[in-house]
Amino acid sequence: MNVLFDLIRKTSKSVVFLFVMMNFAHGALAASAKVTNARLWESPEYTRLVLDLSTPVEHKIMMLSGPSRLVLDIKDAKKASSFDSLELAGTAISGVRSARRNKDDLRIVLDLKEDAETKSFLLKPNDQYGNRLVVDLYTKSKKTKVAQKKALKAVPSGQKRDIIVVIDPGHGGEDPGAIGPNRLKEKDVVLSIAKELRNQINSQQGFKAYLTREKDYYIGLRKRTRIARSYNTDLLVSVHADAFKKSQANGASVFALSNRGATSETARWLAKKENSADLIGGVGGVSLEDKDDVLASVLLDLSSTASLKASLGVGGRVLRSMGNVARLHKKSVQQAGFVVLKSPDIPSILVETGFISNPGESRKLKTASYQKQMAKAIKKGILAYFNDSPPPGTLLAWKKGRHDFANNNNKSMKKYVVKKGDTLSHIAMRNDVSLNELRRLNSLRSDNVWVGQRLSVPSS
Repeated sequence: MNVLFDLIRKTSKSVVFLFVMMNFAHGALAASAKVTNARLWESPEYTRLVLDLSTPVEHKIMMLSGPSRLVLDIKDAKKASSFDSLELAGTAISGVRSARRNKDDLRIVLDLKEDAETKSFLLKPNDQYGNRLVVDLYTKSKKTKVAQKKALKAVPSGQKRDIIVVIDPGHGGEDPGAIGPNRLKEKDVVLSIAKELRNQINSQQGFKAYLTREKDYYIGLRKRTRIARSYNTDLLVSVHADAFKKSQANGASVFALSNRGATSETARWLAKKENSADLIGGVGGVSLEDKDDVLASVLLDLSSTASLKASLGVGGRVLRSMGNVARLHKKSVQQAGFVVLKSPDIPSILVETGFISNPGESRKLKTASYQKQMAKAIKKGILAYFNDSPPPGTLLAWKKGRHDFANNNNKSMKKYVVKKGDTLSHIAMRNDVSLNELRRLNSLRSDNVWVGQRLSVPSS
């Protein structure tokens, strides 16, 4: 009898335990997702609303007119924070309302200042944020402003154009980049340096600089190169601040596209006809859409080779200039397959201004004085390169041609015999003459020289 009672008691406990666990599991499955925070990012092209979530969610959006509003329904969710702190001024949104729907769901209504196209998507957790729901609003007024900004004034006939430099501050918005001591964000540091660099370049006659972003918002990597192309740029400079798992890592560096990256990108461009149509519009005004595959491939290879050579040239000048204000992590231009460097028709460099993960460099990068020094060093490198190799048709090329002509009329010439190991650039450097001038003085169509060749160089 005692054995029977023990068996009944144990069985009852097991049933109770199983019942409790089933209820717990049901409660866990039925637990609502929470909207814990909201942020707004304002870019020239769209207004972005980001909702922080406790877990991933299912959602639907619909646009309504009269008045304009966006309705966002989030399944099995509730609001755990107020939207009152959102700064709506200057955005496409005039108000935010929320309420329960069908007892379990959350409905958020965005009152809009005008009708808008919209898209939404979920973002997975990163180093700074958890799960997020993103809603982008594209209004007609923003599209108009973007079109007006991109419509650059044509250079009047007979007038020499400026050298165009597009500066790309890395990361932005939901992408903070590397995070250093005291929560210093890479996206903030590089935006400050980029703005200072733009101002310094714009103070130089014959140069004009633009930014890919002027505020704290995110731009897709390939879109950054499309923005640069829209300005018909002569150079794209992407500004970053490096990070490493070991805080001892330090020093500035400069990257250009690797040969392997350039080869793979050539194949990508040839495969995408919509990109091929405007490929070399920024530099040579050459379209690939009416070319057969072989000719298009040759044009791409030529463009990529010229751009990569220019990238390495300007990168070397920038790196040497940066070495006067910072320790260099690498003493030569590195090459890698960064997406932002992959435009075959645009000379492009990526500048790592230092390691934000290094406490000492992080303190420097945070100060306005050091940011100004770094910008000045990058500017000096850019100017040094273009002073030696100004693009044809620019004011700098015209002024340099007049200067060289005047100097040549006042200089006596001598002959230099090419020796084993000589390169045209080394000969130019040793004789204090620009590479372009040396080519012109000797009617050279390439940089190839041979042992025993006699070249005309200035005698002093």
